[in-house]
Amino acid sequence: MRGKKLLTTLAVSAVLFTGCGLKSTQTIIKVNNTKITQGQFDESFNQQASGGMLGQLGIDVKDPKNSFMYNLIKNRVVNELVIKALLDEEIAKRGIKVTNADVEEAVKTIVDKVGSKEQLDKILKQNGMTAADFKKDLKEQVKMKKLAESLGSSDVSDAEIKDFYNKNIDKFKYPEKVRASHILISVNPDELTEIVKSDPANKNLSEADVKAKVNEQIKSKEAKAKDLFAKVKNDPSSFAKIAKENSEDPTTAEKGGELGFFAKNEMVPPFAEAAFKAKPNTVVGPVKSQFGYHIILVTDRMAAGQEPFEKVKSSIKEYLVNQKQLGYIDNLVESLKKNAKIEYVNSEYNPDEIQKAVQESIKQSSEKVKQIEQEKAKKDAEKK
Repeated sequence: MRGKKLLTTLAVSAVLFTGCGLKSTQTIIKVNNTKITQGQFDESFNQQASGGMLGQLGIDVKDPKNSFMYNLIKNRVVNELVIKALLDEEIAKRGIKVTNADVEEAVKTIVDKVGSKEQLDKILKQNGMTAADFKKDLKEQVKMKKLAESLGSSDVSDAEIKDFYNKNIDKFKYPEKVRASHILISVNPDELTEIVKSDPANKNLSEADVKAKVNEQIKSKEAKAKDLFAKVKNDPSSFAKIAKENSEDPTTAEKGGELGFFAKNEMVPPFAEAAFKAKPNTVVGPVKSQFGYHIILVTDRMAAGQEPFEKVKSSIKEYLVNQKQLGYIDNLVESLKKNAKIEYVNSEYNPDEIQKAVQESIKQSSEKVKQIEQEKAKKDAEKK
């Protein structure tokens, strides 16, 4: 169904649209009796534009050259805001409430899944989320779940679970895996270059001198990796202690470098090749990758296999229940949209206008590609 992907996003981001400090109170869209403001749009747009892969790649979607991506996100945000307004009205009509006890119960469920409250706190920290924001987000998810439960039964029978397992057996197969720990001596030439250049003592250095200094630091890191390798090779029992004291991978260092079991395609090629060639209780390295130098201790191997039904039964049940609930909400959204009065006060946020902008971006990109190809053909002809 068309709304499922959107509603999955909505379930984890709904909190962004309520109770936030607004940059502007100007109404841009009216959904029945609900007003959507410019501030709400900006808040959500900035969150999505700076998060995920776009944020990691440093892509500025507000740059005119990225107008296609800008309008795609804009269209998605407008759609999400409209759906959020519709669902909030419906939730209010049905008198659905979420208590603190409901939220605490949801937190407990997640704590049980991740292993401990400390582990949950660590995950939140890694994702830049506070405990308060997490609970607000969770409250919205619980509200959505209660809405879905009010729409129909989401019970799943053992027969349905078994049928899903049999029809999707490939999803429960796993490849050969290796368990290993590593010590990372990080090497990032670009970062090292910036460090050298930022030192006031190096302000008069030429590019060649800067490069020479960077190469010196890289050689120093390589030497350190070789020295650490020699130590753990001589005494593998010291690996965890040396990893805690020296590894520059903050996620695993505190665990003595422990990576757990992983498949070959889950690691960068040089690392994976070395780990999968090694026998258990063997130290290999230093292995160079784009991250730097790795010293690897392989501790166990697991042959390829298939997860037994009983082990994955509860996970399948949870998935199927969620799918049923999403289906109920998806159908509800389609019905609410048909009967809603939606007014795009600022025509810039009208989906039809946004689609026109998307098509214009595609046209401009196509013309640019065509121009580049023509210029290339002209140059090739001149060379001949």
